[in-house]
Amino acid sequence: MSRSGAELLVERRGPTLVMTLNRPEVRNAVNASLAEALACALADLDADEALRVGILTGRGASFCSGLDLKAFLAGEPRSVEGRGFAGLTEAPPAKPLIAAVEGAAMAGGFEMVLACDLVVAGDGASFGLPEVRRGLIAGSGGLIRLPHRIPPQIAMEYALTGDMMSAAEAHRWGLVNRLAPTGEALGTAQALAARIAGNAPLSIAFSKELITGAATWTEAEAWDRQRQRLDTVIASADAREGAEAFVQKRPAVWSGE
Repeated sequence: MSRSGAELLVERRGPTLVMTLNRPEVRNAVNASLAEALACALADLDADEALRVGILTGRGASFCSGLDLKAFLAGEPRSVEGRGFAGLTEAPPAKPLIAAVEGAAMAGGFEMVLACDLVVAGDGASFGLPEVRRGLIAGSGGLIRLPHRIPPQIAMEYALTGDMMSAAEAHRWGLVNRLAPTGEALGTAQALAARIAGNAPLSIAFSKELITGAATWTEAEAWDRQRQRLDTVIASADAREGAEAFVQKRPAVWSGE
């Protein structure tokens, strides 16, 4: 089942929700209506128990060039209240989100990628924060997230020079999980999503929560939160199902409970 709008294409592929930025004529630059549509799609991803993983990609030659400056000059808001730029950067979904990147992910487009949990990139993809070349700063999470994803010195270099990072370089620094031949990023991302979706929903949710939160929690907070989540998981129906499936040498059938 798919749902198409002028700016965003949304398609359910089994337990995966594929969201495609659909403004190729402006390199998928984000205007207010695209941001609102993406915010709604991400809310649907979290609300629908049948969905396990989201994929964010762009139509055409670029992933996303960032903010639509013409829309901005026309007075359109650049953020969605409570969710940040593009309806994503300040409030990513609770469920895993994979960026499938072809072409350039620049400025806010790169910040959208950084708000995702995993990144698959075509060989010709590139990433950059060129804001310093325009008298601006990467204010939608790029300067906050990039030094946690790659070595801080490397993040500093790219943030201060505004240079673009190739897909191969991004993969070398661990920013990109999978490299794919040009044009095959989405297919590779779907295969990765399928591997994730085959696992227990509660385990996936708690694992993402703990990995994401550990960067800002104190050690004591991290252990306390992990203990709480572990107690919940161990008492779940899916933990028993996982053990029984292993013993009986059969695929597990997850209930999410």
